[in-house]
Parts: sequence; structure tokens; C-alpha cells
Amino acid sequence: MQPLIFDAHLDLSMNALEWNRDLTKSLQAIRDRERNMNDKPDRGNGTVSLPEMRKGRVGICVATQIARYVGLDNPLPGWHSQEQAWAQTQGQLAWYQAMEARGEMKQVTNAAQLTAHLKLWENATDTSSLPVGFILSLEGADSFFELACVEKAYASGLRAIGPAHYGPGVYAYGTDSNGGLGTKGRALLTEMERLGIILDATHLCDESFYEAMDHFSGPVWASHHNSRALVPHNRQFSDEQFSILIERGAVIGTAFDAWMLIPGWERGVSTPAGTGVSLQHVADHIDRICQIAGNSKHAAIGSDLDGAFGTEQSPHDLESIAGLQKLPAILKARGYKEEDIDNILHKNWIRFLLETWG
Repeated sequence: MQPLIFDAHLDLSMNALEWNRDLTKSLQAIRDRERNMNDKPDRGNGTVSLPEMRKGRVGICVATQIARYVGLDNPLPGWHSQEQAWAQTQGQLAWYQAMEARGEMKQVTNAAQLTAHLKLWENATDTSSLPVGFILSLEGADSFFELACVEKAYASGLRAIGPAHYGPGVYAYGTDSNGGLGTKGRALLTEMERLGIILDATHLCDESFYEAMDHFSGPVWASHHNSRALVPHNRQFSDEQFSILIERGAVIGTAFDAWMLIPGWERGVSTPAGTGVSLQHVADHIDRICQIAGNSKHAAIGSDLDGAFGTEQSPHDLESIAGLQKLPAILKARGYKEEDIDNILHKNWIRFLLETWG
């Protein structure tokens, strides 16, 4: 039987609403429907659908909501008011709720639900009709147009928040920008700590990262983050930042976006076959975390598959999310023991959540 996999970062609702993908269909059906479309760079190259997750025994994931607010001086795509961004996240929430009503997915918000869902998947010999479990996370907090939104979101099942995404945000500065949290960001962290919401350090720029570590005492993880030592870029974390996270008990998920796996990738120019980017490079980033920690208890999977990229910008030996099942053999060949491999595939995320929600 294939091992259970816990993926800590999938933009499922973004794909459903903004990419207009029916994720209940087979991956081939989604690709066929997009065959003549060119509005997105990854059309026809998607890697994720609910049937494909079941095929790869990806039985539980951290599923995102995402909606960026952009001011007049921000050239990034996004919504022109925080209230519009909030409405977008609520539409995404409605999609997750519709999937749960259909039996396609199952929301997990506490330790008892997590334990029950894991038991369902671990005991199943046939997973083709099982609901995929999801823990709701918010990538970028711009959609909170007032602080009271945080408690409303928590009541709807939100359990993790990354304060920033790309560029300057309302509550923090993210990738490719510089700045601290400020008064609003610190107030957000205080409210998150009061409610027991996990801080996702992913995408925080260096200044915001260090300020967040100083001002937040609650649970911290990095859902999809790679090594700056292996691929120099501000999107990645340094060994020092990894060490701080490890000291805080964090788990760090490795992302599968090709430009984050190898240096020198040029978007729209480089190809997986031409560069040779592979799951071996994923294992390099996993191993980096394990070497810094001195054990396997902090490294995990946070693939970010179909996070606005598909097979055109993924490891060449990964045809779909079901290909995550290739990782155990790669890690075993590197000398990882079965216990360590299980930690990386799912046990680290599960242990973290059970301790956080205990």
C-alpha cells in the first residue's frame, strides 16, 4: 500500500474560481478542456485534481484562500479594495463548503476531526471515493478589512494565516519587497495568538519575518519554503531563518516550483527537460532542512503544485500530484530510514497539528 501524503500548500479554490477548473474531474479531462486556451501560462498543464490526489494517496492538505489588495502604486494583480478581496475569499470558502456538501472534501478544524480523518484514510485499501481532508489557510491577510474579520474567519474554520504574499501588504511585506509589520501587522499577530491560529511564515520578507518572530509566541510553520543557500533569492529562507523556525518547533514544507528548486531558471524560457530539474532537487531542499535540524522532524511537503504553474514549471519527472509517491524511493536511496520518510511525507505535519490543537 502506498503511504499517506500530507501536502501543506494547495491553491485549490484559486484553481476552481479563477482558473475555472472543475477539480472533481479527472486531470486529463481538465487538460483537454484547456487545450486551446492561452490566458494562463499553465493551461493544459495542470497537475492537481481531487481524483488525482486520491490516486496518489494525498489524503489531506492545507488548502488556501488568497486575495491580494493592491493600492494605486502597486503594479501586481489584485483587488482594488480590501472589501473586494474579502468577498473573493468568501467565494473561495463557499467552494470548499460546496465540495464538502458533495462529499468530495472534508474540512478538518480540530484534533478529533484530524484523528478521525486519518483513521479513515489509513485503513482504506481503496481511496477512490474518500473525501480529501483540508485545513483552511489564508495566503496573505489583505482581505481582513477590519480586525474583526479574523474571528469571523476562524469561526468558518480558518486555522493558519500567512500575513503577506508578494509585494507590500496591509499587514506585512512579502516576497520582492522590504518592510516591517508595523502597528497593523502586530495587531493581527496578537489576534491570531488569542485565537490559536498558526502563523505561516511563508512569503514574509526578512524584516517582517524577524519582527514576526519577535512579536508572535503562538505556533509557527512555513507551508511552502525552500533554501536560499541552494537557490539565492529573497523568496527563500536562509539557514539562519530555518534555524529560528526549527527552534520554534516549526515544520517547513518544500515547494515544487522549478525556479525555487534550481538557480538560474528563467520563467517562460527555461524548461524542465532543458534544465534537468527533478524530484532529486526537491530532495536536496528537504535534506537541507534535515541537516540543519539534525533530524527529520521539521521537513515536509508543501508542494504549491498548480500555484499558477503546471508541468511547464515543475520537476520533469512529476506528471501530476500523484507523483509525490516517487519521493519515498528517492529519500530511501539517500539513506533515509522508513521512520524519517514517514515523518517527511505526513507525520511531521500531523504531530505539529495534534500538539497545536491538543
